[in-house]
Amino acid sequence: MTVEAPLPPRAPEIPASLPAADPEAVATERLLDEEELNGADLAGRPLRNLKVRGSRLRAVDLSGAELAGLDAADVILQEGSLANAGAAQGMLVRLEATGVRATGADFTEARLADCTFSDCRLDLAAFRHSELERVAFRDCRLEEADFYGARLRSVSFERCTLKGATVSDAVLERCELRGCELEGLVGVERLAGTRMPLADVIQIAGLLATAAGIELVD
Repeated sequence: MTVEAPLPPRAPEIPASLPAADPEAVATERLLDEEELNGADLAGRPLRNLKVRGSRLRAVDLSGAELAGLDAADVILQEGSLANAGAAQGMLVRLEATGVRATGADFTEARLADCTFSDCRLDLAAFRHSELERVAFRDCRLEEADFYGARLRSVSFERCTLKGATVSDAVLERCELRGCELEGLVGVERLAGTRMPLADVIQIAGLLATAAGIELVD
């Protein structure tokens, strides 16, 4: 059976020139529309149902922010933090994140489409029962990330650390893992139908054998 390569994410569409946003206005109105938010400290703020359109966020601290119901489309995130932010049931469309720290971020039951994460920390992040379509993870730390019950279509992981991550009960279609660290990956049987270089397969040969009911002997 031939597995097709993942479709690439579509890039965000953002105006060439963006006016500066007022952080307090964003927090009050729950809206960032074709603006640039630079260096703002919104850590721990209640920002449920925040709507972001055609905007750029540079070095914005959203650590621990309440972002449930986040509705973001055509967005660029540069550095900054989403560590332990709660973005359950959010919608992220045409988003590019670079150098963002999102350790422990909660994307449970969220929908991510046409998203690219580069050099990001997503360790301990939760994507349980989420839907990911045309999403690329490049050079990201995803140790113990939780994709339990998620649906992944055209998702690629390039040079990522997935040690101890969970894909149990997940459905993967047209996905690819390349140059990743997969030690301790939970739910390896769900990788059936994905694309992987032989070197990546060899490092989890023992896990695959156990999942297939093979007893390894000396």
